[in-house]
Formats: sequence, structure tokens, C-alpha cells
Amino acid sequence: MSSIDIKLKAHLLRRAGFGATRAELEEIQDKSYEEVVEDLLFPERFPDLDEDYIQRYNPDVSYHDIHPANSGKWVWRMINTKRPLEEKIALFWHHVFATAWYKGEHTPSQLAQIDTFRKNGLSDINTILLDLAKDPAMNYWLDNCENHSTQPNENWGRELLELFSMGVGNYSEDDIKNAARAFTGWTFEQPQPLYPYGSYETSFIYNENDHDNGEKTFLGQTGNFNGEDIIDIISEQEATAKFICRHLYTFFVEDEPQVHTWSIEPPRNPEALNQLINVFKKNNGQIKPLLRFLFNSDFFKDAMFKKVKNPAELVAGTMKMVGKYSVIPKEGEVVATLNSKVSVMGQDLMNPPTVEGWHTGHEWIDGGTLNERVNFAVDQFNDPTSPGIRDILSRLGKQINSKDLLDKCLDLIGPLEVSKDTYEALEKYANAVGDIDLDMNEFKQENIEKITRMIQLIVSTREYQFA
Repeated sequence: MSSIDIKLKAHLLRRAGFGATRAELEEIQDKSYEEVVEDLLFPERFPDLDEDYIQRYNPDVSYHDIHPANSGKWVWRMINTKRPLEEKIALFWHHVFATAWYKGEHTPSQLAQIDTFRKNGLSDINTILLDLAKDPAMNYWLDNCENHSTQPNENWGRELLELFSMGVGNYSEDDIKNAARAFTGWTFEQPQPLYPYGSYETSFIYNENDHDNGEKTFLGQTGNFNGEDIIDIISEQEATAKFICRHLYTFFVEDEPQVHTWSIEPPRNPEALNQLINVFKKNNGQIKPLLRFLFNSDFFKDAMFKKVKNPAELVAGTMKMVGKYSVIPKEGEVVATLNSKVSVMGQDLMNPPTVEGWHTGHEWIDGGTLNERVNFAVDQFNDPTSPGIRDILSRLGKQINSKDLLDKCLDLIGPLEVSKDTYEALEKYANAVGDIDLDMNEFKQENIEKITRMIQLIVSTREYQFA
């Protein structure tokens, strides 16, 4: 496998998944880049994770009310899945349709929503929005359970248009009011009380007696609309195509300004966005052909290391590289701690701060979170006996000169590209270490620690924060 091939596939798997070890890259060396894209787009080709393992070693994840444990289990899935795009697209829609645990404190509905994103995340925008409108977690989060024919609540209708489909400036206040009327009677079954056995699941209910059957005008069309009709109309809008495609570009290709500025901030790559919009419209809002085009595009391939890793990507990718929290957790690997590692960096999964979600890109990083991110990465590579470091050592060989030490470690960690200044700083350490001979038993452990320190310095760099 050529170095260019390795770099491209590693880039693809960072963006469409959570990174790949060198062993995983070698498993796909006989497949073309385009074939790897197809495997990603059809996750059903690969077995799903057996969650019995995680429940056996972390029984608290079986208890639906423990949000940190179940959030941590999602990170565990990111680390171990053979269906990386399935988890990545769920994370994408969770970013777009931000729904938080802290309001309802009902973990089963949060888990059901994420599972819905796994199942329908690669379908089409009409299906995705319709499933979202029927989702109990979203229904409660944006108060549609309080949206009655005699007393409409506009919260869901407003955010459906502003943050979930079309964006500011593409609808009127009357459109919001009529959308709200169309979704009256869309609610959920009241779950049984929390105590004494914990939270129970719930499901969507349409209460026809509470629905406003009056005539409504929405985005220039008039009729006795129900919620399905509103979503049909939204899905056909040019503004929806542009809004969803810009979200996909931001998440998978390159950091953009925050979503609330999109009505005044132009896209960074208008040509790429127009290409995505054309594919979106040509395929009636289907996500799979849109991502096929995106992943195979030149603008995607040229966007290496142009995105700041979100905390989930940083934690899952690092754990994968080190070989921790593998399919069968080891003693002391409590998955709830994965949630704490992500949330301390500013991304409490299934618990975003507002309906707008998280501010991404460089806003992931401030003085506090940067310290957490760097310390986390360095700490994970502090054990030379971990599977990931043992694998790197085996690939370095027994005799390593100072030049190879740096170049090979950069290659095996990514391949990771660093700036001239960063390279020169790392080179100073490599030169100070000098040539290493791992056959010399007297100094073997000391030399292994020197290599481990080289890896730690690499993952502490600015460049490691980018995908």
C-alpha cells in the first residue's frame, strides 16, 4: 500500500469514522479507496457489536437511568464498531438535532433517539425529519406535547425551520405559526413512573382529537396540512438542500462558522457546497449518494487536517490507537469514565447545552479544554505495555536511528502531518535520544521509554488536535 493510499484511507476513516490503526489500514490494503467508501455506506455488510460483552463487564449500562454510563457506552461503540459511519452519522444528526437529557432526565428516550439516527441516518431528509417529529425525546425537548389545537405551542415548529431544516431568513412568522398548527396532536405515551424500577420506554402518539384540522398556508402552499405535509414541503425547498449540505460539509470536510451566522456568513467553499446541493436535489434528499459524492470528491481528499476533532472523535480515536476499551473491556475499564473524558472537554453526549447544539471547530478549544485534550492524549500513551504501543514498537524494528524514530512514529500515529516548526521541535528530542537498539537487553526498557516519550510528544502537538 503506497504512502498516498495510506494517507487517503486514514483521512477517510478519521472523517467517516473515528480513525484507524495501522493494522486496520492493512486489512483494507487490497481494496480501492472507492471500495472502502462503499463499505462505509453499507454498514449492514459488517456485524454489529455484541453489547452482551459491555453489559457483562459494566452492568450499570443495563440500567436505563444512568446517563453517564450509557453515554460512555456510545463512545465504546465508536471505538470498537466495524460500522464506523453508522456511529458517525448518528453523531452528526445528534449535532444538528441537538436534544438534551437535562430537561426530561429520561435516558431511554435519549437512547432511542440515537438508535433512530443509526438506523435512518443514511436514508433521506424526509424520512429523517419525519422520524424526528415523532421522536418522544424531541417532542418533550421542544414542547410539542404542549402543542394543542386550542392552544398552539410554536417551539417545535420554530426550531424545525430555524435549526433543523431551512435556516434563518427562509420562512416567515406565519409559516412558524401554521407549522405549529399542523403538528398539534403529535405527542407521546406518558411512560410509567420512574420509581421503584427506573424509567420505562415511551412511544409516539397521534391524538386526532387534539389536531387542528383548519386550513393552513405554509411556504406559499395552502391546505388542511398535517405534520407529514409540512415535512414534505420542507424537504422540497432549495433552502433545505443548502442548509443540510452546509451541515454535512462542516461536519465531514472543513470547519465552518457557527450555524447561527450562516444567514450572513458565506460558505468557505461555495463551489463545493453548490456541487453537494446539486447531488442532494438530483437524489431527492437521499444522504447515501450525497456522502458517496462527498467522500470521493477532490475537495474532501484535499481537506486533511482542516477540522478540529470534536471531543468524541479525540477520545475514541486515541483509545482505538492505544488499544484501550476494546470489545471485551479489561479490568478497571469502566465505560462511564469515557463519558467523563469527553464531557470535560466540552461535549457531554446526549446532553448538549442548548437546542443549537455545540459550537464546533476552534471553539472546542480554550485554555481549559486544550489542557484537558493534551493531557488526555499524553496520559493514554504512558504505558509501553498497551496493545497500541506494543504494535508501534514491533513496526519500528530493533534498530532505529534518530531520523527514522520521528518519521516512523509520525507515520504510524496518523500518518500525521506537522508544520515545519513542530517537526523541528520534535526533531530536537529525536536527535537528543540518538540511535536506539532494542536488542540491547541492558537498556531495552530505557529505550522503550524513550520511544514512548517520542509518541507522547507527537500526540501533545497542535496538529494532533486536527482530523
